[in-house]
Amino acid sequence: QVQLVESGGGLVQPGGSLRLSCAASGSIFSINAMGWYRQAPGKEREFVADISSGGSTNYADSVKGRFTISRDNAKNTVHLQMNSLKPEDSAVYYCKFQIRRPTRYSYIDYWGQGTQVTVSS
Repeated sequence: QVQLVESGGGLVQPGGSLRLSCAASGSIFSINAMGWYRQAPGKEREFVADISSGGSTNYADSVKGRFTISRDNAKNTVHLQMNSLKPEDSAVYYCKFQIRRPTRYSYIDYWGQGTQVTVSS
């Protein structure tokens, strides 16, 4: 069994900051990429940012310069520092890890349960 648990969502005013975290636990051999996605009401889930096992990062154009993704391999954790938040950043944020379990030879995507981020005055 593998579990991803997110934390750090909430209500923040425009221009404010939030830090999301996602920790994986369970039967894990290794983790490849870690990433964040978001889904606003009535919209499809979209890519926000990801980070490779080597530390290379990618960002959606809409969050470049405002969001920073980082990872702590010792704790199987990924963080998303979100600054200068805008109302259009409001969504449910999901983490996704590529995890290889013991005795398996391929990586599988695992998703967190989602955490709500609301940017409003």
